[in-house]
Amino acid sequence: MDRTVDWAGELDGAIVIVDQCALPGSYRTSRIDTVDELIDAIQRLAVRGAPALGAAGALGVVLAARDADSASARRQAERIASARPTAVNLRWGVERALAALPHGAEAVLAEGRALLAEDERVNRAASANAAELVLRRCGRQPLRLLTHCNTGALATVAWGTALGVVWHLHAEGLVEEVLADETRPLLQGARLTAWELARAGVPYRVLPDSAAASAMAAGLVDCVLVGADRIAANGDVANKIGTYPLAISAARHGIPFVVVAPSSTVDETLASGSGIEIEQRAADEVTHSGGVRVTPEGARAYNPAFDVTPAELVTAVVTEHGVRSPEKTVRAQL
Repeated sequence: MDRTVDWAGELDGAIVIVDQCALPGSYRTSRIDTVDELIDAIQRLAVRGAPALGAAGALGVVLAARDADSASARRQAERIASARPTAVNLRWGVERALAALPHGAEAVLAEGRALLAEDERVNRAASANAAELVLRRCGRQPLRLLTHCNTGALATVAWGTALGVVWHLHAEGLVEEVLADETRPLLQGARLTAWELARAGVPYRVLPDSAAASAMAAGLVDCVLVGADRIAANGDVANKIGTYPLAISAARHGIPFVVVAPSSTVDETLASGSGIEIEQRAADEVTHSGGVRVTPEGARAYNPAFDVTPAELVTAVVTEHGVRSPEKTVRAQL
């Protein structure tokens, strides 16, 4: 598979993304030449996942910088950074690229390309750390793993975060099965995670989000693996809607609940998850399915894209540096 997010050509080139709205029915890439096109792709989730958004944000600054003066480029960059409010990596990527702006558009492109190369290294390291932790907690045996949303290569530039743990364990023959939450209402688990698992030859089943607790009660889950869109300083975790009830169920059944993310997803400026802005999505994502209305006319919807899991329900937050605590990263816990 190509990189989920990449830059094609030199400074006059373009962003190229894997269009995730087309999967699993069709694998195709889309070329993005303007800031408006990038914002549209971000908001309709053609590119999604916190690390992938960070990369897209950085490359978006290239689009803004090459055709405008510094002040205009910064205004366009702010539009990109604000396209989705919850995932901290989007603004992080934009700001990282903006730091190179005084040195010209070529320098911005070089920084964006550096971020692309770094993303896979960082996520491989974070998922390797998490795989080691999971084996220490669950034993070195074929494991039954439950995931939510999509945290594989499609959510990053390449490789993945929580699903990257699956890739490491599968390579050692240590995955019995993955249960992939369908992840309503946009079905990122059923559409994207299942697609990645099938391509990798990993045994899996898709289950309704509401069946996850029953799967735990039935003894079908050894560990829950999720990613993150923003992690507060105290360890509270914002992730795809439905993550919080998974953590509650895992705690009830004594199952490890492990969050895997790059350190760029940690927002040390927020003391707790109560300060995380939660994106509210359009009602028709709930009231319609496949373009067909499934609710009565006039039905309203509550459709937050994310929820916040309190730190006390999280077994570990694992980054490329090791297991993170609110005070420090503790490699010894691995």
